[in-house]
Amino acid sequence: MSRMKDKYINTVVPELMKAFNYTSVMEVPKIDKIVINMGIGDAVFNPKVLDDAVEELSLITGQKPVITKAKKSISNFKLREGMSIGVKVTLRGERMYYFLDRLISIALPRVRDFRGISANAFDGRGNYTVGVKEQIIFPEISLDKVKKVRGMDIVVVTTANTDQEGRALLTHLGMPFKK
Repeated sequence: MSRMKDKYINTVVPELMKAFNYTSVMEVPKIDKIVINMGIGDAVFNPKVLDDAVEELSLITGQKPVITKAKKSISNFKLREGMSIGVKVTLRGERMYYFLDRLISIALPRVRDFRGISANAFDGRGNYTVGVKEQIIFPEISLDKVKKVRGMDIVVVTTANTDQEGRALLTHLGMPFKK
């Protein structure tokens, strides 16, 4: 079992039960899934860019990404409906906990001038989104092979009903929020 899941079961659950006066263990919010999404606008002019992104994302997550297509045509961006313009991965279970552990303990501290992540990026239902400007903060990616620095969105979907519960869950798991 990953140390993140272990920490969740043995320390986070009892603390949250006390904090929010839950009557059952099943009421305690947990992490449902983590979705990592890379939008690649250059793919409109150069479809080969997608292969690099797919490779990088599968290195980071240990899972093969899905290529996402455009839903609408936008003439200003020379975009047609159905063109491939991004890649995404949905992590669940053990892989999700391993990824979250690596994100919190290794990747985020490697961000330049890192002072913590914003505590306001919750969506109103306890889900949290963090944007990463560079994929090179992950140790799996070697700087020599990177052709272009790309960002990604990481969405942590929880079963929490409110932002307050979601924030408490992520704080106890060690998410480095700004003070």
